[in-house]
Amino acid sequence: MNCRLTKTRARDNSNIRKILLALLFLLVGVCASAQALPAAPMPQTTPDHAPALSRLLARQEPPAAQVNPATPMTLSLKQAEALAVQNNPQISVARLTALAAEQVTREVRSNLWPTATANLTGVDSRENSRITAGGLNNPIIYERAAAGVTVNQLVTDFGRTTNLTASANFAAKAESQNAIATKEQILLAVDQSFYSALQARAVLTVAQQTVSARQTLSARVDALFKSKLRSQLDLSFANVNLAQAKLLLLDAQNNENAARASLSAVLGYPDLKAFQLIEDTTAISAPPGNVDDLISQALVERPEILALSFQYRANQKFQNAEHDLFFPTIEAIGVLGDTPVRNPVLSNWYGAVGVNVAIPLFNGFLYSARSREANLKTQAAQGRLLDVRNRISRDVRTAWLASNAAYERLGVTQQLQDQAQLALDLAETRYNLGLSSIVELSQAQLQQTQAQIGNAQAGYDYRLALAVLRYQTIGI
Repeated sequence: MNCRLTKTRARDNSNIRKILLALLFLLVGVCASAQALPAAPMPQTTPDHAPALSRLLARQEPPAAQVNPATPMTLSLKQAEALAVQNNPQISVARLTALAAEQVTREVRSNLWPTATANLTGVDSRENSRITAGGLNNPIIYERAAAGVTVNQLVTDFGRTTNLTASANFAAKAESQNAIATKEQILLAVDQSFYSALQARAVLTVAQQTVSARQTLSARVDALFKSKLRSQLDLSFANVNLAQAKLLLLDAQNNENAARASLSAVLGYPDLKAFQLIEDTTAISAPPGNVDDLISQALVERPEILALSFQYRANQKFQNAEHDLFFPTIEAIGVLGDTPVRNPVLSNWYGAVGVNVAIPLFNGFLYSARSREANLKTQAAQGRLLDVRNRISRDVRTAWLASNAAYERLGVTQQLQDQAQLALDLAETRYNLGLSSIVELSQAQLQQTQAQIGNAQAGYDYRLALAVLRYQTIGI
C-alpha cells in the first residue's frame, strides 16, 4: 500500500513538473511576443505648440544641390540657412530633446489608465513542509499550477497625477520652444558667418587691388631711380608701401579662410567646403523707427520667454502635485484566475475585488520638504522669467541702436571713399609733376585703402545688424 502511494505521489510530482515546464515555455513565448509588439505611435502635437514644432521643422528654401567637391558650391543666404537646419547637429539634438519631453507626458498620464498583469505560477513543494522563517506570511505551501490576471485602477489621488501630467505637458512645450530658440541661434550664426565671408572676400579684393597698384608704383619709382630722376628715399617709401600691402593681403587671405571654415562648420560640415557665395541683392532700407514696438513684439514672440513661461507654469503644477502628497490614494484591485493543478482542498478558480486606501501619516517630514522645494523652484523660475524679459528688452534696444549706427555709416563711408580717391588722384598728379614728396603720396594711398575697406565692410555690417535686430525681435 505504501509503495502504491509512493508511486502515485511520484507520478503526480512528475505531472506537476511537466506542467511547470509548459508554463515556463508559455511565459517565454509571451515575453517574446511582447517584445515584438509595435512601438508606440508618435505623439500628436497639441494646438498650443504645433506651430512651434512646425516652425522648428520649417525650411526656408531647398538646399543647393550637391556637386563635385572640386567645384565650388553656389550658395545664397537662404540656401545656407536651409543647409544649417538640415545638417547642423545642435538643431537635431534640440528637436529630439523636445520629442523626448513629449514622451514624459505620456509616461505620467499612464498612471490614470488601468494596469493589467498576467501571472503564470507553478509550485513544487516538499511534502509536509512549511515556511518557518522570514516575515509574517501564510506558511502553507501547496503544489499547484495556475494562471490569472491582476488589474489595478487608480480611483483618485486627489489631483496629484493630473497636476503631474499638466506639469510634464508644460515642460514639453518649454523644450519645444528651446528647440526653436536653438534653431534661431544657429540661423543667426549662419547669417554672421555668411556676411563675414562676403566681407572677408571684399576686403581680399581691396587688398589685391592695393598690391597691384603699389607694385605698379614701385616699378615706376624704381625705373625713375635708375634714371636718376628720383631719390633712393622715394624708392624705399614705395617698397615699404608695397610690403604693407602684401601684409594686408596675407591678413585678408587668412581672414577669408577663417570665415569659410566658420561657415562650413555652422552648416554642419566637418571639413572645409568651397562655396561660391551669392551677394544679397535685396534693397537696403532704413531700420524701424519705433523701438518700443519692437520690444513689445519681442516680449510676446521670443522663444526664450515662451520657454521660461511654460517652465514656470510647469513648476506651478508640480508644486501643486507635491502638495497633493498629503492626501490619500485610493486604488481598486481585481484578480481572476484558474488553477488546473491544485490541492483538492482548493477551488479550481479564484476571483476577488477590493479597494485599498493609502493614507500618509508620517514619513520624517519628507512630503513637507518636497512641497517646500517645489515652491522655491517655482519662485526661482519666476525670477528667471523676469530676468530674461529685462535682458531681451535691453538686447532689442541695443540691436536697434547698432542698426541705426550702421545705417548712418553707409553714407559716411561712401563719402570717405570718394574723398580719399580724389585725394589720391591729386597726390599722384602732384607727385608726377614733382610738386610733392613720396610721403604725401603714401599717406594718400593708405587713406584710400582704409576708406575702401571701411566702405566694403559697412554694407555687410548693416545687413548683419538688421539680421541681429530681426533675431532679437521675431527670429530669423
